[in-house]
Order: sequence, then structure tokens, then C-alpha cells
Amino acid sequence: MIRRRDLFKLGGTVAAAAIYATPSLAAQDPVAGPSRLGTSPLKITKVEPLVIRAPKDDTPAEELIVMPPVGAMTGGMGLWNRLDHASPSRFKGYNQATLVKITTDQGIIGWGECHAPAAPRAHKTVISDLLAPILIGQDARNVEVLWEKMYSSQRLRGYATGFYTESIAGVDLALWDILGKYVGMPLYRLLGGKYRNTAPTYTGIGGESVAALKESALQAIEQGYTAVKMGLSKGPGTRDLDRVTVVSEAIRGKGQLLLDSLGAYKLYEAVQIGRELDRLKNIGWWEDALMPEDVSGYPKLAEALDTAICVGEVFSNRFQFRDLFSVRATDIINPDVCRAGGITECRRIATMADAYGILWSPHVSTGTAPYMAASIHLAVATSNFVIMEGGDKTAGPFGNVLLKEPLEYRPGYAHVPERPGLGIEFDEKELAKVAIG
Repeated sequence: MIRRRDLFKLGGTVAAAAIYATPSLAAQDPVAGPSRLGTSPLKITKVEPLVIRAPKDDTPAEELIVMPPVGAMTGGMGLWNRLDHASPSRFKGYNQATLVKITTDQGIIGWGECHAPAAPRAHKTVISDLLAPILIGQDARNVEVLWEKMYSSQRLRGYATGFYTESIAGVDLALWDILGKYVGMPLYRLLGGKYRNTAPTYTGIGGESVAALKESALQAIEQGYTAVKMGLSKGPGTRDLDRVTVVSEAIRGKGQLLLDSLGAYKLYEAVQIGRELDRLKNIGWWEDALMPEDVSGYPKLAEALDTAICVGEVFSNRFQFRDLFSVRATDIINPDVCRAGGITECRRIATMADAYGILWSPHVSTGTAPYMAASIHLAVATSNFVIMEGGDKTAGPFGNVLLKEPLEYRPGYAHVPERPGLGIEFDEKELAKVAIG
């Protein structure tokens, strides 16, 4: 009879023999090494911010900014004619961005992007002078650890938004890209898997006349979009509720109309206008009706209206969103992955929103492939995602023309990339054609 102790000894002998008789995984696979097996450190050796512009020229960045003059009025009638605080800067037809290229000691390179249409050199300086010294020599696999280190480096000096979190976002995207390439998996897999293969998208519509605006909306619906977005008192001028009514009626039963007001209204005005929107029935959301600082006004507006209130692109961290959620100030949020701290922070925001029963929609402004790809991955990997801003940005000067392999967009939806990391690789020869500085 074999005693239990002898059985254990026998088992150990067999196991040892198997170990010596069977080649290791690395030996079986000549290209598999410590990095392929996910066991070795991945040291950051370079952090390189890169400013790009299209069309590319030598115009100083400060000469591209277009703003209403000091003292500009909204141009409305009666009390509607007041100082214009809501019109943002514009850029004379230029697209700009700050990319982030992070290189590791194993040769794995990750790409990220900051939302930087106005002053991209500011982000470049924050990254090179502040964030790079934190990152050099660190293990790139510690994505959330490094996020916290970057954010905490200046939090007690009051930095929690703006150029600061936009710069952190660019680094964060690059680190997630590296991690995905390191383990050979697409980003959505690292985030827990995907709920769907595609992300629904909406597109913006425009037109100088009401007829042109209506035609733009109908064309978008025919192409395959189920939602379109237009401005409502977006910038100086009159309150164009009649234009909204025409478009709403034209696409009723075919699609929803989303509205964006860029902070044009005071609370009492927004309540009056919102009640008119309630009657239209197919308004998907009303975005940024109030100024971003009017946090106390938003819960009152949301309570007063049936139309869903959307806010988020103007906020940059989970603490701001926590304050919105705790007072039920919004029904839908649209944080921007390249503004609100990157994938790490936006995932926290989306998860927290889900706990409050709030839907989320990635804001995708002017940007390049990392911006678009990161938004798609995060969208399909979160259960409360509803729709993504988009149209077909891949067709622009910062889109597929800069990539070795294209991102797949179709009218009304975007495919999640299945390649490792973000699933994008820049063609650096094409990238050099738009790089400046």
C-alpha cells in the first residue's frame, strides 16, 4: 500500500521530471520572451510631445486665435442683449493638436493626445517640463499609479483642470497604448471586454437658411445616422427656436435631434426655452444650456424639464462630476477623453455616472486617431455608453491619412479596433508633414 506521504513524494518526482523534460514557453516560442509573457519591467526611456497643425505653415500660434472683441454683446433684443461670455475662441480654419510619444526600453512605443486646439505649445511645455521627469525611468505598466502621481504632483497648488489634465490625458492614452501592445490585446480587453462591436455616432448639421439646415439633417438620417446635433443660440444672435422646430419635425420618427447651446442661457431663460423643447418630443438632449460655473442652476433646470440635460465636455475630473451627480444636475454626461484626464479618469467618471443611472457619451472634438480610438474603446467597454460624437473625422487631415492602417467609420457608427493597444499606428512620414516646432 502506498502511504499518503509516499504519494506526495512520487507526485513531486513526476512534476520535477515534467519540468525538466518540457521546454519552457520561451523556449517553445522563439519570439516569446519576458515582455511577451508579461513578466518583465517596461521602463519609460523617452516622453516626446509633438505639436501638429493642418494646414501646416509658419504662422505663430498666437496669430491663429479668433475671439470676439472686448465688450462684444450678444446682439439680441431687450435683456437678451448683454455681454457675450459664451463664445469660445476659434482658430481661423486651422486644426491643431499635441501628440505624446512614449518609448520604452523594450522598444514598445505608445501614442497619446491632448485636447489642444488653441495653444498646443502650452501642453508641450507641461509634458516636457513637468510630467516627463515624473515618468522617465518608471515602469510603463503602472498606468493608474502614474496617473495618480502626475495628478498629485500639483493638486495642492490648485491644478485640477485645463491644460494640466489635458496634458495628463495625452500621457495616459500613450501608457494604455503601451500596455495593450505589451500584452498583445486591444484596449477594450484591458478595460474588461466589450459590450458591442461598434459605437453608435451622431453628426453635426448646419446651414445658413432653415431650408439648408433641414436638408442637412435629412441627408444625415438617410446616410445612416440616428441622431444629429445643431446649435441653439450658440454664440451671438437671436434665439433660433423656430429653426429647431423645423428640423425636429422633419426628422420625427426617423431620428433624434440633439441641441448644444454653449452656455448661452440664464436659468430662468433656459427653463422657458426648455419647456418649448419638451413639446417637440424628439429632442435627445440639450447640451450646455447654462454656463459651466452655474453648477447650482443645473439641478433646478433638470428638475424643471422633461428634455434630458447633458453636460460634461467643460469638466475635467471625477470630483467635478461627483458634485454634479450628487445633486442630480444632469441626465447625460459627455466628458472628453483627451481633456478629462484620459482613459483612466474618464472610465472612473463613466462608472460613477452608472451608479446614478446616468448615461454617458464621449465628446470627440477636433483631434487625431488616438483621440478617436480611445473614445471608441472606452465607449464599447462601458455599460452606460449611449452614443458618441463623431461624424466621420477619419476623413479629415488628422484622420486615416496619418495612419498605417485606417480606423473604420461608417455613417452612424464606428468599429472598435481589434489591433493591440489603441489599435492605431502613425505613418511617421505622413506625421512629419503636419508636425511643427
